[in-house]
Amino acid sequence: MSDTTIAVAGSGLAGLTAALAMARLGHAVTVLAPETGRQDRRTTAMLAGSVAFLDELGVWNEVAPLAAPLSTMRIIDATNRLIRAPQVDFRSSEIDLPAFGYNIANSAMTTGLRKACAATGNVSFVNASATGASFHGDCVTIACDNGEVADFGFVVGADGRNSVLRQAAGIGVREWNYPQTAIVCDFAHTIDHHNTSTEFHTPTGPFTVVPLGNLKSSLVWVEKPEFAQAILSTPVEALNRMIEQRMQSILGKVTITSPVQTWPLSGMTARHFGKGRLALVGEAAHVVPPIGAQGFNLGIRDIELLVELMRSDNPPMAVLGDQFHRRRSADIAMRTASIDVFNRSLLSDFLPVQLVRSLGLYTIGALSPLRRMIMREGVTPGLSLDHARRRFRNRLPGSQPDTNAAT
Repeated sequence: MSDTTIAVAGSGLAGLTAALAMARLGHAVTVLAPETGRQDRRTTAMLAGSVAFLDELGVWNEVAPLAAPLSTMRIIDATNRLIRAPQVDFRSSEIDLPAFGYNIANSAMTTGLRKACAATGNVSFVNASATGASFHGDCVTIACDNGEVADFGFVVGADGRNSVLRQAAGIGVREWNYPQTAIVCDFAHTIDHHNTSTEFHTPTGPFTVVPLGNLKSSLVWVEKPEFAQAILSTPVEALNRMIEQRMQSILGKVTITSPVQTWPLSGMTARHFGKGRLALVGEAAHVVPPIGAQGFNLGIRDIELLVELMRSDNPPMAVLGDQFHRRRSADIAMRTASIDVFNRSLLSDFLPVQLVRSLGLYTIGALSPLRRMIMREGVTPGLSLDHARRRFRNRLPGSQPDTNAAT
């Protein structure tokens, strides 16, 4: 391992995307990550803003045939409580998009990113984990578990919620746990999903069905930990029937097509998202429950800002991490807080909380301008504000109409 300009710790989706983005800027990049034996059976919903960024990096066209469009997002209240919210449908056509985003298997996205990294000629992979780092004025020295040590001009921590680089930089975290575990699998079904993602709200958390290919979907089913553990030993035919019943048979007969995995749910945010020659991205910076397709898309916005700062070379790398922290703090705080509040509202038996949640969903469903604003903000943060500014300018005397500011 020789000294290179940038090191990326971690080879998950966030780490590989960061490595590719840095390589596209002309930097030599070293990715530090061991080979893992466990295959990630999860899928990720890439929202439109993330798809646009991946397209800029030259990787989206390679993986697009493996992705399923998400043109409608449907919320169904399945809590069976006294106060229930009405069904709400969010359609991408309302904000002039062919789809909110695309759902793709993590394994397929990982393969596409690795190929794109290799094609740049600027990315090298080291089959080792970072075990420590020391931060100096002119470089960062990283030690790995293979015994090698190297200096880098800048480092990106994409090594997950237990980030070694974050700990080495002395950055603390705020952590919290949920009494929930996510059950994930893929399944085939007999009724077309019509590119609709359906999220059933249950007393234990969301039960979310996301389209894959034709007559195929992925499932993220949030339950109590003991129930999720029992699911792992449930006979497959019984589990097929259970899933079909839970989603009210909207997709017909269900047949599980992948191994079932479970993932305990928790939340975390770093006290700082960058410091000096370090930036934290993805789950090294923030961890949120799988609600509203925000997790990985939040990480993509981390990387987008990193590219913006590096491209401008202002501030210099020695203090880039500090500027990165200041610029990312508001978005991360808002997203993590809103997801946390929404998730906890599902778990609450407190009647006023149920009333507020139901009233909120009713209002969103009834008021199309509010619904469109929420959709724009969910797909591309800041888009709803830009849209409002354009509409305001269009009303000024002598202004030229902006065709992108439709109501």
